[in-house]
Amino acid sequence: MQLKPNDRILAFARLGDFLRQFVAFKNNPEPIGEFPLAWISTFDEAMHKAGILNPWFSIGNQLYCFNAIAGMLEEEKLRKWAESYHLETNTAVKRISVVMAGNIPLVGFHDFLCVLMAGHHFLGKLSSADTVLLPALAEVLLHLEPGFSDKISFIDGRLTGQDAVIATGSNNSFRYFDYYFRDFPRILRKNRNGIAVIDGTESQQELEGLADDIFLYFGMGCRSVTKVFTPKGYDVRRLFAFFVKYEGINQHNKYRNNYDYYKSIYLVNSDPFYEAGLVLFKPDHGLHASPVSVVFYEEYESIDSLKALINEHLDDIQCIVTKADLPGSLVAFGHSQQPGLIDYADGVDVMEFLLNLQ
Repeated sequence: MQLKPNDRILAFARLGDFLRQFVAFKNNPEPIGEFPLAWISTFDEAMHKAGILNPWFSIGNQLYCFNAIAGMLEEEKLRKWAESYHLETNTAVKRISVVMAGNIPLVGFHDFLCVLMAGHHFLGKLSSADTVLLPALAEVLLHLEPGFSDKISFIDGRLTGQDAVIATGSNNSFRYFDYYFRDFPRILRKNRNGIAVIDGTESQQELEGLADDIFLYFGMGCRSVTKVFTPKGYDVRRLFAFFVKYEGINQHNKYRNNYDYYKSIYLVNSDPFYEAGLVLFKPDHGLHASPVSVVFYEEYESIDSLKALINEHLDDIQCIVTKADLPGSLVAFGHSQQPGLIDYADGVDVMEFLLNLQ
């Protein structure tokens, strides 16, 4: 039986409530609210297992992710988002294969949400880097709304029987996806990253927010700031004082190994860079993503010249953290890792795509 749009909205709103309760429990494990302790315990086990299988999935980053998703799943936000799509008119159920990345926890959740909210059948191909969290969250959703039970499948082998595809990967895998799924309606994504543009008038709070944009998820998200543009003559080292809240990041073994490796490479090659103790700032004129533990930076002559550069490379930029009036998807400082329901990856409206399938 096809769930009505209102039932789907209520189920995901309740899933947001569960995530809020889970984060609250992890921060203060006192007697908890409406959801059974068994659900909390099972999801807690999944979180710890995910961190063991992928050391980049720290507990802190996972909890941040859960909280960000909970913020997205507020009932009022879901209703406002759904109203613009006329979900009740979609009666054709399609099977949508979703090939997921694994660079940050639950990175494919928004696609999962869109497929189910559109009334379709979700066929998930999980990344080997993130095999635990989405199935665990889907299990909670099924507790909340059993009507989704015939709409969610996870696939280990080859993808077959789909009507359309959403696939996220690297620039290399993009070419493979484009050929392999050439006969299907599809959304294909490749590498993108976030940038920040400083104009010199930023407040302390904004620059402390920039630290979140750089360091959350170890800088591995497609919305992570991996390059900072500064006005000509701006001493980029001024930013380092605002990074102190992340001092513990260099105690993470894999992150520290990256830091030591790239520091050694730059020293051997006599490349210029600044050492902030927990991140390396290196001048670079490209718009490619920086390595983990490195942030690229570049001075700009004027906002107009920067606009021209950004316009040339919009396909490489996921979001721009700034106060300036620039083209692209603009985000306030400290909010790059808190996308809303309409912040579609690569700017492609997934819901519109799903609801227009024939």
